[in-house]
Amino acid sequence: MKRTKIYSLLAIAGLFFASCTNDLETEPKYELTLEELLIRDPNAMEGLLSRMYSTFALSSVSGPGDSDIAGANAGESPFIRGLVNLNDFTADGMKNRWGDNGLDQLTTTSGWNSNNKFFKYVYDRIYYTIPQTTNLILILEDRVDVPNEDQYVSELRFLRALSYYYLIDFFGKGPLVNDDTYGSATPLPEATRAELFAFVESELKDIESKIAPSNTYGRANQAVVQMLLAKLYLNAEVYTGTARYNDAGTYASKVIASGNYQLETNFAKNFRADNNTSKEVIFPLIADATSSQSYGNTTYIVNGSLNSTTMNLATYGAAEGWGGHRATKAWYGLFGANAADLAASTDTRSKLFWLTGHTFEMTDYKEWTNGYPSVKFSNRNTDGTGSVTAFSSTDFPLFRLADTYLIYAECALRGASTATVPQALTYVNLIRTRANAASLGSITLQTVLDERGRELGLEGVRRQDLIRYGRFSGGTYLWPWKGGVANGTSISSNYNVFPIPESALQANPNLTQNTGY
Repeated sequence: MKRTKIYSLLAIAGLFFASCTNDLETEPKYELTLEELLIRDPNAMEGLLSRMYSTFALSSVSGPGDSDIAGANAGESPFIRGLVNLNDFTADGMKNRWGDNGLDQLTTTSGWNSNNKFFKYVYDRIYYTIPQTTNLILILEDRVDVPNEDQYVSELRFLRALSYYYLIDFFGKGPLVNDDTYGSATPLPEATRAELFAFVESELKDIESKIAPSNTYGRANQAVVQMLLAKLYLNAEVYTGTARYNDAGTYASKVIASGNYQLETNFAKNFRADNNTSKEVIFPLIADATSSQSYGNTTYIVNGSLNSTTMNLATYGAAEGWGGHRATKAWYGLFGANAADLAASTDTRSKLFWLTGHTFEMTDYKEWTNGYPSVKFSNRNTDGTGSVTAFSSTDFPLFRLADTYLIYAECALRGASTATVPQALTYVNLIRTRANAASLGSITLQTVLDERGRELGLEGVRRQDLIRYGRFSGGTYLWPWKGGVANGTSISSNYNVFPIPESALQANPNLTQNTGY
């Protein structure tokens, strides 16, 4: 197996955490208090920190059949699965055919409601991680001293900020659980999107100079914090009404200037089982077929995109093909206007779709052979070696350098004083040259959006991109099955955020539903 990575101490840490979803402000219960654990063994902090990282990659440290979230389906509720469901299937480039209990609502951007379990799973996962990280922060700051304490606190604050970032993006509001409000005896008030934004910004800016410039693979370092700030500022106008492209350009430049990351010569390496050796990945969510198994990490992407009746599963290192996910022409159409053009494209990214036996048009999103499955993610190593396993060993590249280049380019084109268009063109052409695509003589905002589509499909950013460009809701831009119509139709602007789950509204009477739901 490729490496034990960060999660090697999860089994120990997992003994001390219990699920907590019914009341978001209830303190977790422990068999042994964390203070007692850390006093007895300060080195246990490594395992506890790993436990918090795992909340973004696994359903539970107890195994793929258990979930941290009380009452949740262990396979359906992990974070990566939720990220793909909410940011890729709801957008233009990817569709799912299963239609099970709410998934149709996502893939057709229609009929969204507060009882959809996939909204609940993501919301509950966010509010599982936030109180747990806050509790550990308070223990380290106020009650127990351990070696390397400042670094641990900085990483925990980053993980909490990352959770809030997705709360801001997906739901737009929620209770603010922090050092001052944790353990409140009464339900917390609802914080606005702007208030949550300000909290995340202040946290990240404070830890930027405190967190280590380099760290163990899979853990946050200074560039990881700066990348999250760049992404936060990139979307600031959506979140707060005030554009912050100067700041987004500043922080994208900081990540680039760190010199710690390079574009991989082989694009596909970022999505293979040996991507832990990629020079391009800034922050991965770790998967391992033996030590960190989950049906909701990249196993969901790899297996869900394969079907044993039309594809050779062993080619991709998969033991099963679930026959669920296919791309639409909104993604692969960026490489060619029809099947022949797509097949003739020299862009290496265009070759990561399965064309045989499938149609260019998706006239029925529930028909497996309509649309091309994406084989961007694979459970094989870059050179094709590796074993066929039930679970994937491919890490999910949550942040990578190509995205940083495209953030910089977009900021330059939106008038940021901290980025220049000539440098932006250079960065875009570096990405295109890597993909064996023709260099461009000039770029526009549409160019960057299209390049983001080619480069970042199935990486959990597409819905967010379309919203920022004003292309998600309304009828300006239509894609297959938008609004539940084969050729697409206009959808209401309330779809720019998801509904607050009914279970959260019932648990906290201070919460209000988002407009339109």
